[in-house]
Amino acid sequence: MKVICIGRNYINHAKELNNPIPSKPVFFMKPDTAVLRKNLPFFYPEFTQDLHHEVEIVVRISKIGKYIQEEFAHKHYDEIGLGIDFTARDLQNEQKKKGLPWEIAKAFDSSAPIGDFIPKSELGDLNKLSLSMKKNEETVQSGSSADMIFTIDKIIAYVSQFVSLKIGDLIFTGTPEGVGPVKIGDRLTGFLNDKEMFSFEVK
Repeated sequence: MKVICIGRNYINHAKELNNPIPSKPVFFMKPDTAVLRKNLPFFYPEFTQDLHHEVEIVVRISKIGKYIQEEFAHKHYDEIGLGIDFTARDLQNEQKKKGLPWEIAKAFDSSAPIGDFIPKSELGDLNKLSLSMKKNEETVQSGSSADMIFTIDKIIAYVSQFVSLKIGDLIFTGTPEGVGPVKIGDRLTGFLNDKEMFSFEVK
């Protein structure tokens, strides 16, 4: 099982980080050790002083595929969830300045908490999903899949040209604007179409 993450898939998020708007999906990988399940607490890593939350719609792959055509992409997933792509922003910025890869800032243990999954048949139009996250009691991120630069099906078609998709793989589809720091003691609660999907504490 692998975790595939799409970067810069919401225009306003790309702008808030001063990144160019991509013409093709940008993706990177996290190992299976990044996944944190069942609302277990997230322990703030010692190697960063600037850890940021990035809430994202997550797709779970249900059918093996490679070189998937966009019109058939919908056959390769049947559940949608919500997760966080934790980012050590200070490490990422340091790596970017040096022109180096930044897995060190993205792929560390427990950097991809995920919540429940819902059959996509229960969610209606997948291009109009709402997502949001509260930090403690304050909503800090909110958006809609309607604002994605690349749809779920486009992402699957593109990524599968390079990487074979297997059952159980997770695709994080990008984050809307509003990313920001977390600290020890924060509680992060995520919602998909107003349904609570995860709630866990940073320790």
